Amino acid sequence: MNVSLSPWSTSDADSLTVAVGESPELAVQLGEEVGSRAAARTYIAQYLTDDDGTVAFAIRVDGVAVGHVALSHIERRNDSAWASYWVTASRRGHGLASRALATIAAHAFDTLGLFRIELGHRVNNPASCRVATAAGFAAEGIERSKLRYGSDRYDVETHARLSTDPRPPIELVPIVGAAVRAGR
Repeated sequence: MNVSLSPWSTSDADSLTVAVGESPELAVQLGEEVGSRAAARTYIAQYLTDDDGTVAFAIRVDGVAVGHVALSHIERRNDSAWASYWVTASRRGHGLASRALATIAAHAFDTLGLFRIELGHRVNNPASCRVATAAGFAAEGIERSKLRYGSDRYDVETHARLSTDPRPPIELVPIVGAAVRAGR
């Protein structure tokens, strides 16, 4: 199994459509309907490509996009960012999300010059908590009713990792085909 991170492309629309088909809750998290190839292409172009405040990668297995990891809300005054991740249902349980999250954290610290990365997961999603913990993110507390998916609100456990924290003993994933952004 060849695992890598690389930028999303609109040519990944079929992979995103499959991911949402396997994981209907993902469509709710994404906040948009992406059940068709055209909708998935539009979503990728609008939300999964890099801009000044986001660095996004597809998690690929043998070249096929099976998940997502990103840094958003990159804020230079405090050198911080928000991390997010997901893996399609058929690829969960193999450590892909933890490896991708640890990789993007290393990229944030070593290449982008960030100091703090935060993330949050619904408290009713223990698998996401295991991903964060395996990638070296320490739990910091509960934020009540922080997330809204559709009409439902969820409590969120916030985690963070600092550049000064010990690196987790986890195999990183190669980043391929991405422009390297300098720190400051």
